[in-house]
Amino acid sequence: MPQHDSPILPAHRPGSSQQAPEASDGLAPPRTARPWMPALLYTLGFLTVYLLAICTPWGQRAENALFDLSELGGEAAWIYPLSGASYGSTPLPPMELSAKPTLMVGLAVIVVLTLVRRCWRQGCAALGVVILTTGGKEVLKSTVLPRPDLVGAPENLLDQGFPSGHTAIPAALTLAAVLVVSPRIRPYVATAGVLWLACIAAASATMGGHRPSEVLGAALLACACYGLATWLLPPAAAPGATRSSRALPVITLTLALAVALVSGARNDSLTRSLVSAATAFICAALVWYAAVGRPAHTARRARPALD
Repeated sequence: MPQHDSPILPAHRPGSSQQAPEASDGLAPPRTARPWMPALLYTLGFLTVYLLAICTPWGQRAENALFDLSELGGEAAWIYPLSGASYGSTPLPPMELSAKPTLMVGLAVIVVLTLVRRCWRQGCAALGVVILTTGGKEVLKSTVLPRPDLVGAPENLLDQGFPSGHTAIPAALTLAAVLVVSPRIRPYVATAGVLWLACIAAASATMGGHRPSEVLGAALLACACYGLATWLLPPAAAPGATRSSRALPVITLTLALAVALVSGARNDSLTRSLVSAATAFICAALVWYAAVGRPAHTARRARPALD
């Protein structure tokens, strides 16, 4: 009778099934996608706001018309006593002369958190977000993105620059803090920063310090710098998806809307108050989504092997 050789079975080694899980299902290791798309979208949004609101006659007329709706200046804003504009008043950071001290304190806090948590890469990325946002704002405002006078605006409306520096500071510091704090408290830090941003953005718009486009441009610039920083970080160091209560986004955005409405309110113009509040709320929503609304790196999970 013909003799058949029995198939040779591989020798079983203890723990061999746990050493290479990717080989058991026949799939390659999961690859991590770089989040370059958010940074690109925020940059395109920033440029779109500049081109539509500042580089077109109808965009300039629309924003300049907001100033004609108010009979008084910044004194008609509810938040004026906290702006630091009136003599002897204490400014709400980073309004008026408190801008630079607020920025310095924020940078110092980021450095301390980086040293305590020893998150060197995240700390460098956080410092980069603040420096690129605030420093880039100065460069863009002075040289790269000028404000041409296309409609013969009054001289007092030609000094404002794009984007808003006062709005850029809380937006940049909020996104920078998200990078260096513990993932457990990251959503709550973002909530506090978003409420601060809503207040400052609304105050900057309603008091006449900046137009709505300049306030919105500052938030978009900060989000673009944050997106760039998370893209350049290695996957292991980039902030991932955050876990928080399902009600937290609703609570945060509701409070941000309330803060924006109060901070943007004026005694002489309901339209200007609502426009300022709407602009501030959009800024808060953009920063919230950039900070905790999406994971920085999304990995594809391999399917489990079928029996």
